[in-house]
Amino acid sequence: FMLTSSQKRQLKSMANRLNAVFQVGKDGVNRNMIIDILNYLNKNELMKVSILQNCPQTKDEVADVFSTNGIEVVQIIGKTIVLYKHSENAKNPIILK
Repeated sequence: FMLTSSQKRQLKSMANRLNAVFQVGKDGVNRNMIIDILNYLNKNELMKVSILQNCPQTKDEVADVFSTNGIEVVQIIGKTIVLYKHSENAKNPIILK
């Protein structure tokens, strides 16, 4: 499932008002973090993750790990990654145009 550019634009504008929910630190992205992020996305569909200075992985490597786990990387701004995953169980489902 690939997002169209207009869907990405829509998600980016929605993400503007969000704060980062998770931080990737010295341990990088691990299995537990992926599980926690998938659980969060299952309820909320859209989130921001910030990458701390001490993260051993580059932001592109972090983004690749998310993509590999079926999470859509909407945008990478500086040290922040915007993630999206459609969910049937979302509290307020996002209707993509």
